[in-house]
Amino acid sequence: MDFSFADAGQNSAMWTISDLTRYIRELFEIDYCLQDVEVSGEISNFTQARSGHLYFTLKDEGAQLKCVMWRSSAERLRFAPQDGDAVVAHGRVSVYEAGGAYQLYANRLEPAGRGDLALAFEQLKRQLEAEGLFDPVHKQPIPRFPGKIGIVTSADAAALRDILNVLRRRWPLAQALIAPTLVQGETAPPQIVRALQWLDGRSDIDLIILSRGGGSMEDLWAFNDERVARAIFAAQHPVISGVGHEVDFTISDFAADARAPTPSAAAELAVPDMAELRPALRGAARQLAGQVGQIIQQKRRRAQSLGRALRHLSPQAGLDNNRQKLDSWHGRLHTAARRKLEREQNRLALAQAGLLAYSPLATLSRGYAIVRDGDGRIIRSVRQVKPGDELDVQVSDGAFGVSAQPFGGEA
Repeated sequence: MDFSFADAGQNSAMWTISDLTRYIRELFEIDYCLQDVEVSGEISNFTQARSGHLYFTLKDEGAQLKCVMWRSSAERLRFAPQDGDAVVAHGRVSVYEAGGAYQLYANRLEPAGRGDLALAFEQLKRQLEAEGLFDPVHKQPIPRFPGKIGIVTSADAAALRDILNVLRRRWPLAQALIAPTLVQGETAPPQIVRALQWLDGRSDIDLIILSRGGGSMEDLWAFNDERVARAIFAAQHPVISGVGHEVDFTISDFAADARAPTPSAAAELAVPDMAELRPALRGAARQLAGQVGQIIQQKRRRAQSLGRALRHLSPQAGLDNNRQKLDSWHGRLHTAARRKLEREQNRLALAQAGLLAYSPLATLSRGYAIVRDGDGRIIRSVRQVKPGDELDVQVSDGAFGVSAQPFGGEA
């Protein structure tokens, strides 16, 4: 049956359950007071569906009210509701037709008697503490002399200037690598996580400072985010949290390896003071110089001892001895060779003398001559010569030519 609220008063026929329920729902919805209500009570029968919607009942000493909160509103809650919580719910009252019951459609939910941020802080703190994220056994030591420091903060924040000033004053040897990020608002936590992970993924970073200046709890809330806390806990490099003022505490402070009350204090915790180290460095330098001098003397004496042992074991002595023997053998060989040469020269002289006795030259020296014809044949008989033949006559000191003449004629 078609139904409209306008003709409901004129309709005297029997109502269906659906029509009556719809009529009642419309009565609720035209009542302005029921469309903007705040109701206080204690939560019971709390359930979160797979869809993310929340279903619960608010009750007091005399009544109870069914409530529903859609996921879009539930995602904005800063605390986790549970049975027994005293809360203040804001929303509108209407009728759930399928169940035939009126209920509160809540769009906000706050703890009664204390702020939802404080409750959310305590709840998350207890949860992460129970998981061991704050256990000192997981804390990494802060390096004593860092070379490069990563800084996660706002690029235009006074906190960054304070940190850089402290680093330059105390330990100018350190370099700073800044990962700028939002530090306030709903979009800040994922940016902070990305900045942390980017710095933590570098191999040239020694530690990370996570920082922002002071503010209200709402201003600092990005550092109470569970995602930020887990990113700090998962970091491979030590993380120092310096968020807010000295009285401020955030979840990041508990998850970090070290907590500093202010950004400037975080920088002081990250690096040593060079002015304080100078006297110790001078003393260490003197002590080191003395120790080095002692080591050099010990090594020099050791080297001298090894040198003497080396000379004793060195083959040089044997080489010198063999060189002297070689000189002696060379002299003896030279003497023997000279004597043998003299003997051979004497034998050669004797042989020459013996040969000379049989030499034609010796005969020539006694006045004899050797006559050869033009062909160089020795003339042994007159029959080999005819008158007019040109002959060569060799005597002991030379030779001359003659012309053959008959015996008795003129030469």
